[in-house]
Amino acid sequence: MSVQLRKIDEQVMVITGATSGIGLTTARMAAEQGAKLVLAARNGEALDQLAGELRRQGGKVATVTADVGKPEDVERIGQAAMERFGRIDTWVNNAGISIFGRNEEVALEDMQRLFQTNYWGVVHGALEAVKHMKTRGGGAIINLGSELSDRSVPLQGLYAASKHAVKAFTDALRMELEKEGAPMSVTLIKPAAIDTMFTVHAKNYMEKEPALPPPIYAPDIVAGAILYAAQHPKRDVFVGGASKAISSSAFAMPRVLDKFMNASMFDQQQSSAPSSPNRRDALHQPDPRNELRQRQGMDDEHHVAESSAYTAVALRKEKILPALLGAGALFAAWKLARRPSLRGAH
Repeated sequence: MSVQLRKIDEQVMVITGATSGIGLTTARMAAEQGAKLVLAARNGEALDQLAGELRRQGGKVATVTADVGKPEDVERIGQAAMERFGRIDTWVNNAGISIFGRNEEVALEDMQRLFQTNYWGVVHGALEAVKHMKTRGGGAIINLGSELSDRSVPLQGLYAASKHAVKAFTDALRMELEKEGAPMSVTLIKPAAIDTMFTVHAKNYMEKEPALPPPIYAPDIVAGAILYAAQHPKRDVFVGGASKAISSSAFAMPRVLDKFMNASMFDQQQSSAPSSPNRRDALHQPDPRNELRQRQGMDDEHHVAESSAYTAVALRKEKILPALLGAGALFAAWKLARRPSLRGAH
């Protein structure tokens, strides 16, 4: 059965993790394009503020205070969408969190909490979406993976493991739905490093504050990819040429990449600022201080790319052009890796 997806201005869209970063950017962009929204996050006050903002601009919004790690909370999201709008056209599983630290140092309860959000949150959301979409004309499920869905890195082993698991679940769900002819699209979005509140929200076991490795991209690029996939069936979307380069390198030269990661990532993932003993994070509870912010904001040494030629072409053209661009992205990443500043020579 062919998949027919509605235009954004005709859609009812569920977005989890909607009060920060990529989720917040996507919510605002979708509202501007006329979508009816069901927004979910753990912070009810921030949700109310966001809903008020979007309604003043003419948007139609329902909110659900929910922890996606709890299946009963996710069921309430689905119920709210059906009660308010009567259907769900796109479900975006965006909620996520990270931990920075060596695997042997991270507490088991923190590991389990991360998986409860990053992996089980996607499972709960996707299955809830299937339940409502399958018999009501279908729709799109969009899961947020990462460039680390295909490749792990030091100091974010748990995060990478969760994103590997999301990829495996997403691929299996897609195949099962295709086998039964369900009119549904299942997409995995794989962003590179994105300028959001990602490091600020993460639990940190390091002596210094976590930092994103370059290149860093704007969250608007990810939001644009999500909205494109909501209207056009896509399997995987790499956001940023660097994400495609990491994936290609992991397949073509894994041991070389291992050595590069060990030689550089310990420096790249730590800033010059010491980590405070009273540092707050959003692993177990939301951090109200950093809600309703799309970006962390980079310093002068960390340029943020506001567009991605690779992603723009990959979304819209035939496979040969993304393949050629992927080769170019791989070469660019190799050149980037050879820069002294990225090999620990600060």
